[in-house]
Amino acid sequence: MHNKPRSADLWSAVSPTSSRQGAHSILADDCSNDPTADRGPLCCCVTILFLLLFLFRASAAESLILTGAVVHTVSGPILAPGQVLLRDGKIAEVGTNLAAADARTLDLTGQHLYPAMLALGTTVGLIEIADVRATADTTEVGDYTPDVQSWIAVNPDSELVPVARANGIGFFEPVPLGGVVSGQSGLIGVQGWTTEQMTIKKPIALHVFWPAMDLQTNPGRRGGKNRKSLEEQAKGRQLKVQALKDFFDEAAAYAKAKEAGAKGGTPLQQVPAWEAMLPYVRGELPIVVHADDVRQIRAMLDWAATRPYRIILSGGREAWKLASELAAKKIPVVYTHVYTRPMHDSEGYDVQFCAPQVLHQAGVQVTFSIGEKPFDAPSARNLPYDAAQAVAFGLPADEALRGLTLYPAQLAGVAKRLGSIEPGKDATLFSADGDILDIRVNVKHMWISGKEISLETRQTRLYEKYKNRPRPQ
Repeated sequence: MHNKPRSADLWSAVSPTSSRQGAHSILADDCSNDPTADRGPLCCCVTILFLLLFLFRASAAESLILTGAVVHTVSGPILAPGQVLLRDGKIAEVGTNLAAADARTLDLTGQHLYPAMLALGTTVGLIEIADVRATADTTEVGDYTPDVQSWIAVNPDSELVPVARANGIGFFEPVPLGGVVSGQSGLIGVQGWTTEQMTIKKPIALHVFWPAMDLQTNPGRRGGKNRKSLEEQAKGRQLKVQALKDFFDEAAAYAKAKEAGAKGGTPLQQVPAWEAMLPYVRGELPIVVHADDVRQIRAMLDWAATRPYRIILSGGREAWKLASELAAKKIPVVYTHVYTRPMHDSEGYDVQFCAPQVLHQAGVQVTFSIGEKPFDAPSARNLPYDAAQAVAFGLPADEALRGLTLYPAQLAGVAKRLGSIEPGKDATLFSADGDILDIRVNVKHMWISGKEISLETRQTRLYEKYKNRPRPQ
């Protein structure tokens, strides 16, 4: 590479400490107007650097004061009205009488200002149309695949992402499905050209789907080949649970051997699956256990009691039956069953509506989720209405709002950046023309890292298209 310019020459061309004359001479020599001149790679480098600097300045978030809105800080009091100063993509100040000479002011009188919501436990980005197999990338082959990374498979061009964004959702967690230990998830933003740009944090959790614990009292047809007795079913259930426990025990043994090797022992040959398990068996990152049946949850609690793991329960259809046990072990619940019908004749129609309040009263932290089933993905935008239904049946409104913002940020390990309106946090907010828990309310503005983004979706484009269709004469 004999034509490669020296780094000192390149730095002198773009350094602010270099003289204007020096920079002019380089540009004059290497970037002359003569089309036949051999400009060399230095001209290209300088041009690219200046272009990138221009684009960076053009895209930098402006300083902005949002004023007049009812500010739901989530972590503090509601300011009605309040003001929020956004600067350099961060929340600079929050108050009632802010001033900044360099900031533009946007009047949001009559609107409510919220931190962006986080949708945990979803398949948004991994699936487009549930009935079209080619649009789904949710499931890996095998029962134990902890090295699967869901964020890699996210489709940045998914039409479901802008639809969720248009209702105030700023981040989502795509969950890998299939098997028992299905893989790891990351936290994804709703704005960006590529998956790498959209990924906020990776990984944030390992996902375990607890084996089913129910027994079929009338399995198969009478005399059928696949018919199994209750004893056979119970034995099979125990074997599946034991296999899960053995898997984690082997992962813990690998972690212990790896630590011994690092201290001078025999070095281990790296195994990708066991390497992926290290932060979880060490308790550095949480394990999300997907379980609904009370027997599953009780078995999970017994298992977790003997291990130093950080556990999050997802699903939790019957978690309200074990609320005190979950609270005692400080296991939060990502609740996905607000609109699930009662499973037993002895249960009231509102058992799932009331479950978040029952859990909250017992001291369990409740986060709301639409669910990770493939056909749930298009409904991600309805996330605040799950919380609203729980409010209608006793859950305090401020607790419901935390279950959409601050609590999921804590579970994802990003509460220092997201989840509330506080100085120093990312300026990722949205405003609505009323209380976001009201289904009649519409989101009017959204800012991601201090920049306002479009709320246009495929649905709004089709609405505008057919609204203006030619009328019959």
